[in-house]
Amino acid sequence: MSRNSVAVIAICIITVVLAMWMLMSPDESHDAHEHAHAHDDHQRPVTRGPHGGRLLIEGDFGVEVTIFEAGLPPEFRVYAYHADQPVQPEQVKLDIELKRTADKLDHIEFTPQDDYLRGDTVVYEPHSFEVSISASYEGNTYTWRYENFEGRTQIAAAIASKMGIQTEAAGPVILAETRKLTGRVQTDPNRLSRVRPRFPGVVRSIRHELGDVVKAGDILATVQSNESLQDYHLKAPIDGLIIKRDIQRGEATGDMPLFIIADLSAVWVELDVFVRDLDRISKGMPVTVETLEGAYQKTAVIDWVSPLTAHASQSVRARVTLSNDDGRLRPGQFVRGHVTVAEHEVPLAVRQSALQRFRDFQVVFACFDDVYEVRMLELGRQNSDWVEVLDGIEPGTQYVTENSYLIKADIEKSGASHDH
Repeated sequence: MSRNSVAVIAICIITVVLAMWMLMSPDESHDAHEHAHAHDDHQRPVTRGPHGGRLLIEGDFGVEVTIFEAGLPPEFRVYAYHADQPVQPEQVKLDIELKRTADKLDHIEFTPQDDYLRGDTVVYEPHSFEVSISASYEGNTYTWRYENFEGRTQIAAAIASKMGIQTEAAGPVILAETRKLTGRVQTDPNRLSRVRPRFPGVVRSIRHELGDVVKAGDILATVQSNESLQDYHLKAPIDGLIIKRDIQRGEATGDMPLFIIADLSAVWVELDVFVRDLDRISKGMPVTVETLEGAYQKTAVIDWVSPLTAHASQSVRARVTLSNDDGRLRPGQFVRGHVTVAEHEVPLAVRQSALQRFRDFQVVFACFDDVYEVRMLELGRQNSDWVEVLDGIEPGTQYVTENSYLIKADIEKSGASHDH
């Protein structure tokens, strides 16, 4: 085959591939991902007017719709034209209706100002709505409709379930104000037993080793008394773990403990309270103790605050007594304590796990059946789990609490941006 023939065949193949690629519609590619996005109207060509707004024309008459928000709360400003020439705003009667999610309607009326018509209502975020415009000029009425969606996407319920997206209603919560302290697990001295011989003598036998768990009354060792030469048993006075054994068979006993037994079914946690928190920490306050990796938690109350200050750290010890039947807390182990110093009942809050960054806002994504839309929030007090909402979402609104980042990614992929 000649080189010319090969080149012709290659060109034909490339042409066919390019033609097939150009014929693929966005909807077909979209369906391959099993999503149904509510795309912005800005994905279709939008004619712009002299002021950068959306230009809508019917016959010789047209309007340029802008949302002005430079240094002011966002508001509609509309410029009118006839035969490509500006029209005095006094000659035009105009109103706009915005249809938002949950079929909420905003009706905006306009009054003349300078060379434009000014809307009488703040256009609150998000600027995501179906727009209906009615204008009257020289006895004629003109109407337009278009979609201006931002921060919105549509995902079928079955797909959302597979993605692990979960929602709940925004509402009131008890917001706990906490302080985070560090500390260590300690053996409760009331549960520690130092086992000494009753009479001096020689150890004849040893029944238990270091690390053995014993019951009260178990024989630990047998000792021969120096005076009577009779054997007597050294018994465990409490249930617990042998944490020290200081004796060998054949050795003479003295005044030192031969065994130390610790009952670790309950332990102390001593938390360090520094000067900045001293006025907020007191006996009886609830505290959640967790291991440093956060895998284990216990809740109790502070049962004692030391009147003494540690010289080196200038901290004060706050004690918590915890049950430890499962043995997960070990003396000497470092832990954290989250002390609840106050509780505030807030009328509206969302979970911290729901928050995402969108443009310059902290947001959550509201859910309306299979439609998800951004809600820009004004936030107040917060803790590790909840954040108070001062404005931006209505009580009872379902919002995404788990995997909200997937909604954000889907919106960014669909191009639902802030477009006026």
